[in-house]
Amino acid sequence: MTSSKDLKKQLRLEALARRDALDEFWRVEAALEMAETARDRLEVGSGQIVSGFWPMRSEVDVRPLMFALREKGARLCLPAILDRTTIVFRELVRGAPMVDMGFGTVGPHAEAEVLDPSVMLVPLAAFDARGHRIGYGAGYYDRAIAKLVDKGHAPRLIGIAFDCQEVSQVPDEAHDVVIPEILTESGLRRFAPKL
Repeated sequence: MTSSKDLKKQLRLEALARRDALDEFWRVEAALEMAETARDRLEVGSGQIVSGFWPMRSEVDVRPLMFALREKGARLCLPAILDRTTIVFRELVRGAPMVDMGFGTVGPHAEAEVLDPSVMLVPLAAFDARGHRIGYGAGYYDRAIAKLVDKGHAPRLIGIAFDCQEVSQVPDEAHDVVIPEILTESGLRRFAPKL
Protein backbone atom coordinates (compact mmCIF):
# COMPACT_ATOMS: atom_id res chain seq x y z
CA MET A 1 0.00 0.00 0.00
CA THR A 2 1.27 3.46 -0.91
CA SER A 3 1.91 5.81 2.03
CA SER A 4 0.47 9.36 2.15
CA LYS A 5 4.00 10.70 1.85
CA ASP A 6 4.71 8.65 -1.27
CA LEU A 7 1.36 9.54 -2.82
CA LYS A 8 1.97 13.24 -2.15
CA LYS A 9 5.41 12.95 -3.73
CA GLN A 10 3.91 11.36 -6.86
CA LEU A 11 1.10 13.94 -7.10
CA ARG A 12 3.67 16.74 -6.61
CA LEU A 13 5.89 15.42 -9.41
CA GLU A 14 2.95 15.04 -11.81
CA ALA A 15 1.50 18.50 -11.05
CA LEU A 16 4.90 20.17 -11.38
CA ALA A 17 5.52 18.39 -14.70
CA ARG A 18 2.21 19.79 -16.00
CA ARG A 19 3.17 23.26 -14.75
CA ASP A 20 6.64 23.03 -16.30
CA ALA A 21 5.05 22.12 -19.65
CA LEU A 22 3.03 25.37 -19.78
CA ASP A 23 4.15 27.85 -22.42
CA GLU A 24 6.40 30.49 -20.87
CA PHE A 25 4.62 33.40 -22.57
CA TRP A 26 1.22 32.04 -21.58
CA ARG A 27 2.42 31.91 -17.95
CA VAL A 28 3.30 35.62 -18.13
CA GLU A 29 -0.17 36.48 -19.45
CA ALA A 30 -1.81 34.30 -16.81
CA ALA A 31 0.17 36.04 -14.05
CA LEU A 32 -1.01 39.44 -15.32
CA GLU A 33 -4.63 38.22 -15.38
CA MET A 34 -4.24 36.97 -11.82
CA ALA A 35 -2.94 40.40 -10.78
CA GLU A 36 -6.08 41.99 -12.26
CA THR A 37 -8.26 39.49 -10.39
CA ALA A 38 -6.44 40.32 -7.16
CA ARG A 39 -6.85 44.04 -7.73
CA ASP A 40 -10.59 43.58 -8.32
CA ARG A 41 -11.45 40.83 -5.83
CA LEU A 42 -9.02 41.01 -2.89
CA GLU A 43 -9.85 43.62 -0.30
CA VAL A 44 -6.67 44.87 1.31
CA GLY A 45 -6.66 47.68 3.83
CA SER A 46 -4.08 50.43 3.87
CA GLY A 47 -1.02 49.21 5.75
CA GLN A 48 -2.20 45.58 5.76
CA ILE A 49 0.78 43.21 5.58
CA VAL A 50 0.78 40.82 2.62
CA SER A 51 3.41 38.12 2.15
CA GLY A 52 4.21 37.08 -1.38
CA PHE A 53 7.08 35.05 -2.76
CA TRP A 54 9.75 35.46 -5.39
CA PRO A 55 8.94 32.96 -8.16
CA MET A 56 11.19 30.02 -8.81
CA ARG A 57 11.26 27.81 -11.86
CA SER A 58 7.79 27.69 -13.48
CA GLU A 59 5.83 29.08 -10.50
CA VAL A 60 3.23 31.77 -11.01
CA ASP A 61 5.07 35.10 -11.05
CA VAL A 62 3.20 36.87 -8.24
CA ARG A 63 5.20 40.08 -8.49
CA PRO A 64 2.52 41.84 -10.63
CA LEU A 65 -0.09 40.66 -8.12
CA MET A 66 1.96 41.92 -5.17
CA PHE A 67 2.48 45.29 -6.83
CA ALA A 68 -1.28 45.54 -7.54
CA LEU A 69 -1.88 45.02 -3.81
CA ARG A 70 0.81 47.58 -2.96
CA GLU A 71 -1.14 50.09 -5.06
CA LYS A 72 -4.11 49.37 -2.78
CA GLY A 73 -1.96 50.29 0.24
CA ALA A 74 -0.56 46.91 1.32
CA ARG A 75 2.86 46.55 2.94
CA LEU A 76 4.68 43.69 1.24
CA CYS A 77 7.02 41.07 2.61
CA LEU A 78 8.79 37.99 1.29
CA PRO A 79 9.87 34.79 3.02
CA ALA A 80 13.45 34.56 4.20
CA ILE A 81 14.88 31.13 4.92
CA LEU A 82 16.73 31.18 8.24
CA ASP A 83 17.58 27.48 8.48
CA ARG A 84 16.35 24.07 7.34
CA THR A 85 13.05 24.46 9.20
CA THR A 86 12.33 28.18 9.58
CA ILE A 87 11.19 31.07 7.44
CA VAL A 88 10.34 34.59 8.53
CA PHE A 89 8.78 37.34 6.46
CA ARG A 90 10.91 40.40 5.77
CA GLU A 91 9.52 43.66 4.45
CA LEU A 92 9.95 44.29 0.74
CA VAL A 93 10.81 47.95 0.23
CA ARG A 94 11.64 49.63 -3.07
CA GLY A 95 15.38 50.00 -3.58
CA ALA A 96 16.33 47.84 -0.57
CA PRO A 97 18.99 45.18 -1.22
CA MET A 98 17.87 41.67 -2.14
CA VAL A 99 19.92 38.60 -1.29
CA ASP A 100 20.07 34.99 -2.48
CA MET A 101 17.76 32.79 -0.40
CA GLY A 102 18.71 29.52 -2.06
CA PHE A 103 16.38 27.39 -4.17
CA GLY A 104 16.76 29.92 -7.00
CA THR A 105 14.93 32.66 -5.13
CA VAL A 106 15.79 35.98 -3.50
CA GLY A 107 14.48 37.97 -0.58
CA PRO A 108 15.05 41.15 1.42
CA HIS A 109 18.38 41.62 3.22
CA ALA A 110 18.73 40.51 6.87
CA GLU A 111 18.35 44.11 8.06
CA ALA A 112 14.82 44.38 6.63
CA GLU A 113 12.03 44.50 9.21
CA VAL A 114 10.47 41.12 10.07
CA LEU A 115 6.67 41.32 9.75
CA ASP A 116 3.71 39.10 10.63
CA PRO A 117 1.53 38.94 7.50
CA SER A 118 -2.25 39.15 7.78
CA VAL A 119 -2.63 37.96 4.18
CA MET A 120 -0.38 35.21 2.85
CA LEU A 121 0.01 34.35 -0.83
CA VAL A 122 1.06 30.73 -0.49
CA PRO A 123 3.04 28.87 -3.16
CA LEU A 124 2.12 25.27 -3.78
CA ALA A 125 2.88 22.30 -5.97
CA ALA A 126 -0.64 20.87 -6.10
CA PHE A 127 -4.11 21.38 -4.61
CA ASP A 128 -7.52 19.78 -4.60
CA ALA A 129 -11.10 21.07 -4.69
CA ARG A 130 -11.25 21.02 -0.87
CA GLY A 131 -8.38 23.50 -0.47
CA HIS A 132 -5.85 20.88 0.61
CA ARG A 133 -2.40 21.66 -0.75
CA ILE A 134 0.82 19.90 -1.41
CA GLY A 135 3.83 22.10 -0.88
CA TYR A 136 7.35 21.38 -1.98
CA GLY A 137 7.98 18.92 0.83
CA ALA A 138 10.04 20.95 3.31
CA GLY A 139 7.09 22.13 5.46
CA TYR A 140 8.26 25.75 5.72
CA TYR A 141 4.82 27.26 5.21
CA ASP A 142 3.00 24.78 7.49
CA ARG A 143 5.40 25.68 10.32
CA ALA A 144 5.32 29.44 9.58
CA ILE A 145 1.51 29.48 9.59
CA ALA A 146 1.40 27.45 12.83
CA LYS A 147 3.83 29.91 14.43
CA LEU A 148 1.63 32.87 13.41
CA VAL A 149 -1.45 31.12 14.82
CA ASP A 150 0.43 30.41 18.08
CA LYS A 151 1.16 34.16 18.31
CA GLY A 152 -2.59 34.87 18.06
CA HIS A 153 -2.72 35.77 14.37
CA ALA A 154 -5.16 34.26 11.89
CA PRO A 155 -3.70 35.14 8.48
CA ARG A 156 -5.88 34.96 5.39
CA LEU A 157 -4.35 32.19 3.29
CA ILE A 158 -4.57 32.34 -0.50
CA GLY A 159 -2.90 29.59 -2.48
CA ILE A 160 -1.36 30.62 -5.81
CA ALA A 161 -1.24 28.12 -8.67
CA PHE A 162 -2.21 27.34 -12.23
CA ASP A 163 -5.35 25.28 -12.89
CA CYS A 164 -3.19 22.41 -14.20
CA GLN A 165 -1.85 21.89 -10.67
CA GLU A 166 -5.23 20.69 -9.38
CA VAL A 167 -5.37 17.01 -8.45
CA SER A 168 -8.39 14.84 -7.63
CA GLN A 169 -7.56 14.52 -3.92
CA VAL A 170 -4.62 15.38 -1.69
CA PRO A 171 -4.06 12.75 1.03
CA ASP A 172 -5.02 14.17 4.44
CA GLU A 173 -2.34 14.41 7.12
CA ALA A 174 -2.80 15.83 10.62
CA HIS A 175 -0.21 18.62 10.20
CA ASP A 176 -1.64 19.91 6.89
CA VAL A 177 -2.92 23.46 6.68
CA VAL A 178 -6.05 23.79 4.55
CA ILE A 179 -5.97 26.82 2.23
CA PRO A 180 -9.50 28.33 2.09
CA GLU A 181 -8.85 30.28 -1.12
CA ILE A 182 -6.91 29.44 -4.28
CA LEU A 183 -6.15 31.99 -7.00
CA THR A 184 -5.54 30.55 -10.47
CA GLU A 185 -5.78 31.96 -13.98
CA SER A 186 -9.50 31.12 -14.00
CA GLY A 187 -10.23 33.18 -10.89
CA LEU A 188 -10.41 33.17 -7.11
CA ARG A 189 -11.99 30.04 -5.64
CA ARG A 190 -13.18 29.83 -2.06
CA PHE A 191 -13.62 26.53 -0.25
CA ALA A 192 -16.04 25.81 2.56
CA PRO A 193 -14.34 25.35 5.93
CA LYS A 194 -14.20 21.85 7.40
CA LEU A 195 -16.94 21.17 9.94
